[in-house]
Amino acid sequence: MEPLTALAQSLGLAFASGISAYAAAAFVGLAGHLGWIGPLPGALGVLTDPWVFGTAGALALVEALAMLVPGIATAWEAIHTAIRPFAAAALAVLATWGEPRLAVVAALLGGALGLATHATKLGLRATIDTSPEPVTNAAATTGELGVVAALAWAIWAHPWIALAAALVLLTALLYVVRALWRTVARAIAALFSPPTAPGS
Repeated sequence: MEPLTALAQSLGLAFASGISAYAAAAFVGLAGHLGWIGPLPGALGVLTDPWVFGTAGALALVEALAMLVPGIATAWEAIHTAIRPFAAAALAVLATWGEPRLAVVAALLGGALGLATHATKLGLRATIDTSPEPVTNAAATTGELGVVAALAWAIWAHPWIALAAALVLLTALLYVVRALWRTVARAIAALFSPPTAPGS
């Protein structure tokens, strides 16, 4: 496999890990185990072990349930600031294992991309949590898992297209989160602003 293609695949996996490292590992491992994708590059074959993708899947289920509860969802995301970037870097290294120089580059870029993706998701979740109803959280969780599942397949079939789509999505989400936070800030400011006296 060409080094640049391997790097694109590793970065696509890092993006998915920034959304949910557990779901990314579970989807890739299960798909590889069933022969839907593969052979997996580098040392990623370890994900196809039932114990590995089974554990990742169980953690992904716990995460999905936590994401349905306003408040807990934001707390979960905040805690995973210390987990997802490192998981993204680790999976990027596994995808390029055997090429030391490429693995180091993948680790650096994968960790940075995982952090950027996670930070964007954290901002989006914090905004969604300002609404007490669970429907928005459920819709967001379903959408996130759909993106991770799609990437878990696409990065092996069409690595460059998948990576380009991931970067476009990340950029779009950054603008969405920025707009949402501005809307929330204006709403809070209006709520706490002193009432205008009649006739003034």
